[in-house]
Amino acid sequence: MSEKKNSQDGELIVRTLAMPSDTNPDGDIFGGWLLSQMDIAGGIFSKKLVKGRTVTVAVESMNFHKPVFVGDVLCCYAKLIKIGKTSIRVKVEAWTIRAYQDERIKVTEGEFIYVAIDENRAPKQVGK
Repeated sequence: MSEKKNSQDGELIVRTLAMPSDTNPDGDIFGGWLLSQMDIAGGIFSKKLVKGRTVTVAVESMNFHKPVFVGDVLCCYAKLIKIGKTSIRVKVEAWTIRAYQDERIKVTEGEFIYVAIDENRAPKQVGK
């Protein structure tokens, strides 16, 4: 079942192409590659929110709905869920645009937790 066009939740942060080098020996896109693209998107988003450095401390959940294929354009959307004292919880959705198509299909979603850090890599306060 594909999602309706333009029903992405959040801000488009990363857009990249799934390449043959991103596959396992069977030719499937690695789940780890997809996870890393989503973490990059969440990291960019969290840094923008705190106007400084953040580090990934947890992937709270990850749901793989559909596969990503070589040649798919992967689009990662990020949305703020919650700001804690030093942490930022971000929802990241991954959608693909299959080759020669316009419709976007949600393939994965997850929640990532980042912590804001100072120049000494110590947690710094961002919320109440």
